[in-house]
Amino acid sequence: MRILGIDPGIAIVGYSVIDVTGDNYCLVSSGSIQTDKNKSDAGRLYEIAKDLEQIVETFSPDTAGVEKLYFFKNQKTIIPVAQARGVIMMILEKHNISCEEYTPIVVKQTITGYGRATKEEVASAVEKMIDKNSKNWPKLDDTVDSIAIAVCHARNLECNIVSSCASA
Repeated sequence: MRILGIDPGIAIVGYSVIDVTGDNYCLVSSGSIQTDKNKSDAGRLYEIAKDLEQIVETFSPDTAGVEKLYFFKNQKTIIPVAQARGVIMMILEKHNISCEEYTPIVVKQTITGYGRATKEEVASAVEKMIDKNSKNWPKLDDTVDSIAIAVCHARNLECNIVSSCASA
């Protein structure tokens, strides 16, 4: 199964594509969509839509995991980030890609077993989960977060499949 992980933002959208086979997670691609801060919000949202559409068309994910807005310290960015999430959800819907949303606490709990884990703890844990034959490990926090979201989604899907089988 191919999973797209997305960490939304207006300035930077982290993304990753992983292939999942059993308990094996292989990083296919990762990176970021970085918008031009000199553009209008509409221009930045268009950049996100255009670039994400290219990623979806290139990698053909089966499903996606997207970080859910949960709590924002910076009130100035909540609306633009929510708008970016809307554009992301629209592109996924346009391409018939099922999507689940995860709060940062759920991602941290799933990856490290502790919902208040630091970014460094999450990055270290998720790096250990990814197949060592995978491409170079990204440096950007937003991209690493997107990998954690993708792995969280894979684990959630696995639990749902196991639950469905157990109750049948």
